[in-house]
Amino acid sequence: MLMTGRCTWCGEDPLYTQYHDSEWGVPVLDDRTLFEFLILEGAQAGLSWITVLRKREAYKNVFDNFDPVKVARFTDAKLEKVLSNPAIIRNRLKVFSARKNARAFLDIQAEWGSFSNYIWQFVDGKPIQNQWKSQADIPANTPLSDKISKDMKKRGFTFVGTTIIYAHMQATGMVNDHTVSCYRHRECAALAKAL
Repeated sequence: MLMTGRCTWCGEDPLYTQYHDSEWGVPVLDDRTLFEFLILEGAQAGLSWITVLRKREAYKNVFDNFDPVKVARFTDAKLEKVLSNPAIIRNRLKVFSARKNARAFLDIQAEWGSFSNYIWQFVDGKPIQNQWKSQADIPANTPLSDKISKDMKKRGFTFVGTTIIYAHMQATGMVNDHTVSCYRHRECAALAKAL
């Protein structure tokens, strides 16, 4: 049976559907992309994901293409300049957390060889394949996201609460949370098998 439906959360917005169809749930092993999603998921806290997607290019520009080495070196003055940019979400705690998180990210890279090695060890290197029938079945967080959040906070990260971490896991394909009626569920499951 050919499935052509999508998860209901992305609606009809072209930016949202493009993100759903090409990125969400795809396993990400690249550290820079993992760092990008940490910044973006932290920026999303309390807001809708479409708001962040619409500002993604601006975030890419102000955070030096999501290079954690460069972001870790940002001065207070540079962060104040970022904060004055109307093209991003101008929340002081979120903006300043990017530098703190970049430094913690680099510490993990030094310890584990890559952030990817660190984060993917929580799922033994293989995405969790869920079988949700509807959007209402999908949790906002899980015991595993609780565990990862707690560990990351202990390592100095901020804006990494359990709900943010679960959203990060979904975005980077650590879990396949496409509903079973969505055509991307099968495609992301196939990508997971290839890991």
